[in-house]
Amino acid sequence: QVQLVESGGGLVQPGGSLRLSCAASGSIFSIPTMGWYRQAPGKQRELVARISSGGTINSADSVKGRFTISRSNAKNTVTLQMNSLKPEDTAVYYCNLQQLGTWYWGQGTQVTVSS
Repeated sequence: QVQLVESGGGLVQPGGSLRLSCAASGSIFSIPTMGWYRQAPGKQRELVARISSGGTINSADSVKGRFTISRSNAKNTVTLQMNSLKPEDTAVYYCNLQQLGTWYWGQGTQVTVSS
């Protein structure tokens, strides 16, 4: 089993920044794809950004130029630096790890962008 623990959510004003972190532990066999998804009320969960074992990054068009994803393979952590936050970024953000065809999820952390 794999456990994912997220931290760093909260309330921020429009234009502000937040940094989300996720630490993975348990049965991690290699360097898995890790990333972040988010789900706003009444909407489906969507990809924010993910980074593969080789360092390839996929991100949503809506966050390009504002959010940066990075990882530490040695520590099995993934970080999402979010700048220039907008009210539409408000959502529960979930850490994700993909390994051997199985998707693992963190418990989610709330990000609220409001004045």
